[in-house]
Amino acid sequence: MKTLLIMAAGMGSRYGGNKQTDGFGPCGEFIMDYSLYDARREGFDKAVFVIKKDDLGLFEGTVGKRIGDSMSVEYVFQDMNDIPEGFAVPEGRIKPWGTAHAVYAARKNIDGPFAVINADDFYGRGAFRNLNTFLSNAGKHEYCMIGYELINTLTENGGVSRGVCGVDPEGYLTAIEEHKTISSENGVIANVYDDGTKKVLAPETIVSMNCWGFVPDFFESIERSLKDFFVRNSADMSKCELYLLEPVARQIAEKSATVKVIPTNEKWFGVTYRQDRDNVKEQIAALIKKGVYPDNLWGK
Repeated sequence: MKTLLIMAAGMGSRYGGNKQTDGFGPCGEFIMDYSLYDARREGFDKAVFVIKKDDLGLFEGTVGKRIGDSMSVEYVFQDMNDIPEGFAVPEGRIKPWGTAHAVYAARKNIDGPFAVINADDFYGRGAFRNLNTFLSNAGKHEYCMIGYELINTLTENGGVSRGVCGVDPEGYLTAIEEHKTISSENGVIANVYDDGTKKVLAPETIVSMNCWGFVPDFFESIERSLKDFFVRNSADMSKCELYLLEPVARQIAEKSATVKVIPTNEKWFGVTYRQDRDNVKEQIAALIKKGVYPDNLWGK
């Protein structure tokens, strides 16, 4: 059984609301509905949603109800107190521990190969086809990442954060460098640093969009990274987060795992900003017109 793990516990501050559960399809479908539909077509049997406990009723009554006849569905709460033994949540901490912790929260619900995606990003059917192919043959400590061309991941409405990937000649990930403010101006794509300097990036640069394939031993790496994270940030735990990239990068540096980068020419779209909403609706409508998706995705 292959599982699709969907990180849906966050709320977009730049978007100004819960973009994961905003309706974009003709029948109120969320962006994640299209990922689930594609994943099911490409051989994924189970969906695990990592959500906030307060959102359980919302998910059960919407996307969970819609896909219940097609996939096994489970819900996991990203609980701040669910941390490695020997550590404690500091007084006053409200914010969740980050994307690595979101995946860690699902460790008891997954016992086979699994993919990880964001709830509010559209990845395209090809991404799930490639994930399924890789995971069908993945062994211990063999992971993958779907690599998108940077030009296919931008929005016209502001800067975006992207992980720029280093890839060796055999196609394996060597490093990811986070660039927090990438935008295109007059045909030139560049990251703008805090001091105002710019780094120009080629349109075909491979970036990570948090579309991963893992096997269950990855949870061990997350736990080790969580322990290091708590020690490293012990002086101030008020706002720090552990991103999914860190346990991946750790294993790459240790040479204890490999991450195959699988390039795709799929075009990403999502809702980083409120102004992106109309574009996403138009993109989905265009795909429906082409026959990629039915008008009523789940027939309900």
